[in-house]
Amino acid sequence: MGYHDMISVILGDIVEQEVDAIVNAANNSLLGGGGVDGAIHRAAGPGLLEECRTLGGCPTGDARITGGHLLPTKWVIHTVGPIWNGGYDQEDELLVSAYRNSLLLAEKYDIKSIAFPGISIGAYGFPVSRASVLAVRTILEHMENGGSFEDIRLICFNDEAYHFYSSALEIAVSEIYTIE
Repeated sequence: MGYHDMISVILGDIVEQEVDAIVNAANNSLLGGGGVDGAIHRAAGPGLLEECRTLGGCPTGDARITGGHLLPTKWVIHTVGPIWNGGYDQEDELLVSAYRNSLLLAEKYDIKSIAFPGISIGAYGFPVSRASVLAVRTILEHMENGGSFEDIRLICFNDEAYHFYSSALEIAVSEIYTIE
């Protein structure tokens, strides 16, 4: 199975994805917020907040897992992406770490299908052109190193994000097939 069959870019709403796990672009407290984080907490119901309270937060670049509660998914993987500060505070490394740790945590729970939002590209201000390339490269690197996912979705909330994530995936996959 090629990467085009496994990885897709979708313009849509992450809370509607019927996958084993969705990834929440959370803040360090894990107690809800705006954007994707707020939408996931609202759709999951109060049980998600109660479970998140038991986790003690999450450092930037790391990931934690909870149940899906009222969502059409079994799991929610909460990861904290970096706040953009002009690229001077290890933002690239922290964003890669957020994706990598989410993927590793998902593998630990035998998750086969997962949906990611554009981590850090909303209120955290990470340039979508840069974030999309880092996200796609990290996911492809994980798969090249033995990742066992069957369905990875990159869920985009607007046309701009869809354009950049689609382009990043197309370019990265074509580079892999050119090398082989």
